[in-house]
Amino acid sequence: MIKTVATTPYPDQKPGTSGLRKKVRVFQQPNYAENFVQSVFDALGDEKTGQTLVIGGDGRFLNREVIQVAIRMAAANGFARVVVGQGGILSTPAASNVIRQRKALGGLVLSASHNPGGPDEDFGIKYNIANGGPAPEKVTDAIHANTKSISRWLTVEAADIDLDTLGEVTMGDMTVEVIDSVADYAALMESLFDFAAIRRAVEGGFTMSFDAMSAVTGPYAIEILEKRLGFAPDTVKNGTPLPDFGGHHPDPNLVHAKELYDRMMAPDAPDFGAASDGDGDRNLIIGRGRFITPSDSLAMLAANAHLAPAYAGGLKGIARSMPTSAAADRVAEKLGIPAYETPTGWKFFGNLLDADMATICGEESAGTGSDHVREKDGLWAVLLWLNILAASGKSVDQIARDHWATYGRNYYARHDYEGVESERADALMADLRGKLATLPGESFAGLTVETADDFAYTDPTDHSVSRNQGIRILFQGGSRVVFRLSGTGTSGATLRVYLERYSADQLDHETRDMLADIIQAADEIAGITRHTGRTEPDVVT
Repeated sequence: MIKTVATTPYPDQKPGTSGLRKKVRVFQQPNYAENFVQSVFDALGDEKTGQTLVIGGDGRFLNREVIQVAIRMAAANGFARVVVGQGGILSTPAASNVIRQRKALGGLVLSASHNPGGPDEDFGIKYNIANGGPAPEKVTDAIHANTKSISRWLTVEAADIDLDTLGEVTMGDMTVEVIDSVADYAALMESLFDFAAIRRAVEGGFTMSFDAMSAVTGPYAIEILEKRLGFAPDTVKNGTPLPDFGGHHPDPNLVHAKELYDRMMAPDAPDFGAASDGDGDRNLIIGRGRFITPSDSLAMLAANAHLAPAYAGGLKGIARSMPTSAAADRVAEKLGIPAYETPTGWKFFGNLLDADMATICGEESAGTGSDHVREKDGLWAVLLWLNILAASGKSVDQIARDHWATYGRNYYARHDYEGVESERADALMADLRGKLATLPGESFAGLTVETADDFAYTDPTDHSVSRNQGIRILFQGGSRVVFRLSGTGTSGATLRVYLERYSADQLDHETRDMLADIIQAADEIAGITRHTGRTEPDVVT
């Protein structure tokens, strides 16, 4: 029996680039999660009747409880079938794959990605559409509009589903199917890559270390890396997903994955090191003695993708987010294929992938992926690296050096100032926008501004326009700095400052040394210290 529950709107349910993210305590308010889920369902209109919905999450605190709520609400809102991952677990790329395989109308992905988990930490809900990718702005705008006017949500009175037992059960007129979270994804990976070549490398002594950060990719990595590819037991560290990620901050960067970094810089390091984040869509790549930035990883994967069976026929195009370094553009130019520069957010890549205009996409925030799903995919990137290493017989360091010798090197870093008071962050950006017209020709720290703008993007597939996507300051000689406020936090604002210098011949210098004048110029232009009170970033990647 359908039950109607009266409610009132919450004023803070505007989805960001990857759904709605807030503290757990916020989601635990009466009707808070229910309001947002109902607003998603209402945005779908009659289209949802008789359709399939996929539900899964990264296992963080509150995951199981919200899944049970969402299943009952799906039954009340006319869905015919819900497909849910065993234990409530589905990595974000695995959820995208299931949506596509099952021809579902869409899916609810319960995650706050790389943000911490636990009763005092973060939670999130994101809606993915039928192509498996994040909802585009027209859908998230409709969801947001609904959150501001919602007066009721619908549910059915039914017992909780046993999320741990595979199989089908009914809830009213709806079927709930609990599926193996790992099997379909592992089969997809085996269809893309030369597992036999990787196994031969492992048999020949190739070693690796993978840090799952007590997050969702643990079961996937154990199944693929240890069971199917033959890496030694305990290759996967922190492989059990925990509601609080074991107290870890599940962001695969050099701050939060320092243990892996130290292991890979040691004299007895394995050949290859990698990590993934809370929901499995980001990656960290480190060779013995050589860290690979996400921007360089995108470029190197694109340049060598032909070594993997799925990409042996070549790439249709390469896409990167605007803040990501231009290293991938140089690969596209050499390959004679298009290079696309989009706003931050995987939904922009989804349009290009659906239109067969791009094959490989990436963001500087450690997300890379291809047309196999419509999300960034951490393990996919790790496996493509493994395929390249096995096929070429080279080390990570040698691949990097050969790449830079061919294309030159884009020295690159991102400085994050986290938890900045929103008013201060907004004032900084407003001041920057106010001076864009006067910056060209001015000099800062010995660098002369060539152009300055607020990035706007016209989508080549549907001609939609996205404005105010980040402030770009381009200096004479090719260096640049980008300022952007992140939409992935749960409180305050994160100011991201992206710094880049290209060199054709200085290929093995310290990144900070190569960027020192750009760092100084960024502070002089934006008044970072003056506006935020910070003299150093919280995280450097």
